[in-house]
Amino acid sequence: MREYIEKIKEWSAAHKIVAMARVVQTWGSSPRPAGSLMFIDPEGNISGSVSGGCVEGAVVKKALEVIPTKTDVPLKYGVSDEDAWSVGLSCGGSIQVYLQTVDFSDGIWPELIKSVEANKSAILVTSLDEGESSNTLILEDGQVLGEFLTDEILNEARDAYSKRIHKTFTHGDTHYFIQLFPRKSQLLIIGAAHITVDLITLGNMYDFDTVVIDPRGFFADHTTFNDAPGHLIKAYPSEVLKDFTLDAYTFAAILSHDPKIDDDALQVLLPSETAYIGALGSRKTHEKRIRRLKDKGMSDELIEKIHAPIGLPIHAKSAREIALSVMGQIISEKNKYL
Repeated sequence: MREYIEKIKEWSAAHKIVAMARVVQTWGSSPRPAGSLMFIDPEGNISGSVSGGCVEGAVVKKALEVIPTKTDVPLKYGVSDEDAWSVGLSCGGSIQVYLQTVDFSDGIWPELIKSVEANKSAILVTSLDEGESSNTLILEDGQVLGEFLTDEILNEARDAYSKRIHKTFTHGDTHYFIQLFPRKSQLLIIGAAHITVDLITLGNMYDFDTVVIDPRGFFADHTTFNDAPGHLIKAYPSEVLKDFTLDAYTFAAILSHDPKIDDDALQVLLPSETAYIGALGSRKTHEKRIRRLKDKGMSDELIEKIHAPIGLPIHAKSAREIALSVMGQIISEKNKYL
């Protein structure tokens, strides 16, 4: 959604009714995952994609039919459909697309735009009705805007958020789509090590909010970054991690190689909901780490959350290669539910 904000604000200022197409369910080898977005304006201009080019033409054609009538419609495309070859979905799977008309200057939509611009999380729950959908927005502070939802549906939406997954959900006779608009994922790096420089570059490249925490003033002050981290904090992790949201959208790399700093961070991160915790060091180093953490009362279940040795096994040698292996493992964890 973030990449479409400027275009959406342009439509909003012009009070344009546009069509928003979303992949709400997939089967088999679908070209794009659930949650993929495409917008179509009344002139047929498009932003985004629901299939990487396979069915866009058919979706645009339908969008231009529904925009004047302000109606919403579910669509399904797959190789078994009679129009499969005409829409070109030949990958072997099928997708359900929900096409709805939206005035981004009205209702809950301005609040969604504000939330995305402020880098705050939101959840959109949409009924998949034909004709006119209902929409409810759940904001990061817990506010619920739009159509009334039962506690069961709200809990389902919050559970989807904690699992980082867009999903369809049936309640009574109504099918809903739960779409997540999370804040940028956080990359917390403990230690301004040589690997940190390249990991920050990769983190910025893949749109993480990058944070380096290191109480050692010499390392923090004298590390030359090719790309600056979003935040550089000279403090012990336990002094500042309480100020961060440690949830399913937070990923931590423990790189200082100093047990006083690494263990200090792990004692805060392991009991939290942090999605990924990786720690630098050999297997022998990690065995020593496990003994120290157990001596401090940490359970086996929590200690098992640590990815160690950190990174994917790509036989990395240089700092740049190790950073690549770490980022690969983080992205694998971030996307594993998609």
